[in-house]
Amino acid sequence: MITNAKEVFFQRINTLYQAKKPFFFLTDYEGKQMEVTALEELDEHVCFQAPYLSFPSSNQQAFLLPDKPLLWQKHPISFATYQKSFNLVKEALQQGNTYLVNLTCSTPVETNHSLLELYQLGHGKYKLLYRDQFVHFSPEPFIRIAGNTISSYPMKGTIEEDELNAADTLRASEKEIAEQYTIVDLIRNDLFQVATQVEVASFRYLEKLKTNQKDLYTVSSHITGSLRPAYLNHPGDVLKAMLPAGSITGAPKASTQKIIRQAEIHNRNYYTGVWGYYNGEILDCCVIIRYLESTPVGFIFKSGGGITSLSDPKAEYQEMISKIYVPLP
Repeated sequence: MITNAKEVFFQRINTLYQAKKPFFFLTDYEGKQMEVTALEELDEHVCFQAPYLSFPSSNQQAFLLPDKPLLWQKHPISFATYQKSFNLVKEALQQGNTYLVNLTCSTPVETNHSLLELYQLGHGKYKLLYRDQFVHFSPEPFIRIAGNTISSYPMKGTIEEDELNAADTLRASEKEIAEQYTIVDLIRNDLFQVATQVEVASFRYLEKLKTNQKDLYTVSSHITGSLRPAYLNHPGDVLKAMLPAGSITGAPKASTQKIIRQAEIHNRNYYTGVWGYYNGEILDCCVIIRYLESTPVGFIFKSGGGITSLSDPKAEYQEMISKIYVPLP
């Protein structure tokens, strides 16, 4: 079922969850394209892999690796073009209208692989091939609900491994530390809407990502809470309260979304939206990043990063480009 009626989307999630009926759900960044489908009704043109469920589980053809080397050429926007958007964000930061803005861009990409072949080749905590529209490989869970426990895992901070003392540099970066504090505080506040006993279980842990270009280090945090009685068995209401994901907007969320609309020169579409599933026990979902979209003019990869008052435009531009990759096993 696809609908633009948000209330129907969230209620459908509640209904299937309460019936303990496994399902798949997807929403774009702006909540204009939303789908909830019982897993038994999901068509073969949707494939996903995630920590607690894969679909289709019986179609081995979907997981055969392509027998050819990956060719990958990206054509990012110029630094001058990027800097115009960056400067709009910087002005908003200086005026105190935001503390953190996730600024994103579109990059044309040439490759000798189809979306299906990239799905077969790529690796991630979460990966989704959505019909003939897009493929993505996300290292970032959004929320996970198991019983009355809810968890979130905001990711902020990326550096190329080949930089000198990369891991230590990322850990010690004043800008990255401030960014993580801001986003953790935002997610904590979002979780307080639906949960009690909210706490940071782990702050700023490093993970390493292998890619078809350079390996990367990323930084995440883990926040947990206990669902309030009104939200038990109502994950649709939880999603309604917490969308869009704070890590891909910024803080404060409402005013920062307005700045994003002014500064960005592309349509995010499904990029930075959320998809997830319920397997009969756990509801799990991720942020749609590391995203390649098929368009009438070719493949478009969308990427970006968090901008704060401490951000350097050249470093942020390079981070945006560094994130244009296929993650390898």
